[in-house]
Amino acid sequence: MQRHLSLMLGGAILLAGLTAATASFFLAYSEAREFQDDMLRQIATLSTGGAAESSLAWPRRQNAGVGALSDPESRIVILHLPDDPRPAWLSGDLAAGFHTLNTASERLRVFIRDTPPGQRTVVTQPTDARDEIAIDSALRTLIPLLLLLPLLAWLIVRIVRSELAPITRLSRRLDEQPADRPEPVPDPGLPEEITPFVQAINRLLERVNQLMAQQRRFIADAAHELRSPLTALSVQAQNLRQADSLDSLRDRVTPLQEGIERARHLTEQLLNLARTQAGASGAVEVSLSALVRELIAEYLPLAEDKNIDLGLEESTPLPVRAAPDALRLIIKNALENALKYTPAGGEVTIRLLSDHTHAVIEVVDNGPGIPASERACVFDAFYRIPGASGAGSGLGLTIAREAAMRLGGVVSLHERPEGCGLVFRYRQERKR
Repeated sequence: MQRHLSLMLGGAILLAGLTAATASFFLAYSEAREFQDDMLRQIATLSTGGAAESSLAWPRRQNAGVGALSDPESRIVILHLPDDPRPAWLSGDLAAGFHTLNTASERLRVFIRDTPPGQRTVVTQPTDARDEIAIDSALRTLIPLLLLLPLLAWLIVRIVRSELAPITRLSRRLDEQPADRPEPVPDPGLPEEITPFVQAINRLLERVNQLMAQQRRFIADAAHELRSPLTALSVQAQNLRQADSLDSLRDRVTPLQEGIERARHLTEQLLNLARTQAGASGAVEVSLSALVRELIAEYLPLAEDKNIDLGLEESTPLPVRAAPDALRLIIKNALENALKYTPAGGEVTIRLLSDHTHAVIEVVDNGPGIPASERACVFDAFYRIPGASGAGSGLGLTIAREAAMRLGGVVSLHERPEGCGLVFRYRQERKR
């Protein structure tokens, strides 16, 4: 940016300076020529009265017109007609005023003044001499400006570098930040235009710190949660060695298999959570009705084992744009929790609703529900309500919330209007 600003400002000033210098040169050149025309007019006026002849003209001689023109010292020639011989290049029918005439050797600027009776004063000057004088005069106005341009370019570079020095210091401070614990960057003394950008960086660093703290806490909790089932599996495996009969071996294999299944389920949920936090796949058109019917078919055996009435309520087909895997995780985890905590003989219903701008998915059960004071906590990783029955890892709702955040939706828990139970609700805008 510093180089870009320096080049842009330097180029603009250089262009403006050259334009001003060119305009100044031509104006000075034109003014010098006008001044010389005025001088010829004044000389003619003074020479008519004889006052200037002794100082500005040379003694009249025979063929003075021709001889004067070849005199290298001559710059201005004055002729009084008819007293002086008429040069060959001077026509007698020329009107009074200014003329530019060509001779055999050069161009002349001529001023003719008529004075009664029948007198004519002619003042001439070579145009190359006039041009030389005009150019010299114009260059005197041009040279200072041209000499000033390098100084202006140097000042621009220095000023830009000085003004952008706080940004350089800021980048150096950011480079010195520890990767695992970044700290907010102090913003005193920064330009007003940079302050909002620095404040946005500080807010981002704060969110990064919060995210890293969550990741550290998640890793610690995951290690703790994995340690317990793995320890139990190790103890159960050791108990197998002490089995003294086939029946005893079968009795000890059953809890080992259950422990392996719990560890497998926990590992699968950890992988799902990590995959969800890494980001959802691309959004496509998803038919909620077809997706929910697939999940109902998958979990129908579990519902039949507990004699749970698992059903679907929908009023109209409800397509949404979402990542299928993330949307499936949301419904799947909500459905698993509902089936797990709903008592035998209960009901679990998936409802598909729409309010024209949003698609709503509800999983309704008539289980024990969740107290209002605990509904925010159950979305935290590995959190379980004290005294909750059944085995679980406390990751299902966490995965659902993370997937909903990636899709731009919102998950929430509500009381069942018809009585005891819980309503899991996912709400997402219907993008057209």
